[in-house]
Amino acid sequence: MKRRAQRVRRRLKKHAGGRLRLSVHRSDKNISAQVIDDVKGVTVASASTLEDKSAKGGNVEAATRIGKLVAERATKAGVTEVVFDRGAYLYHGRVKALADAAREAGLKF
Repeated sequence: MKRRAQRVRRRLKKHAGGRLRLSVHRSDKNISAQVIDDVKGVTVASASTLEDKSAKGGNVEAATRIGKLVAERATKAGVTEVVFDRGAYLYHGRVKALADAAREAGLKF
């Protein structure tokens, strides 16, 4: 898994073009996302099921809520375009639900 994550990040850096990165991390029970500025080394916006009690759990509905929440926070911070970093996770299930919700809430990637 570590190798796949490195391969994905290397490809993202190549095609990023100065855009910020929307990074996703998921476990069995939680999912989190953060918008990261790699040049400055700063997290611009983040959201997690650990902080949002209504989105508790490792299911698609919780991932959808977190996607909307991180997109709202990112647009509030002035970010509209990002590069989606799924890491070693396949683009399926909760990761796809988070990405779709972030797109619907206004992020472009």
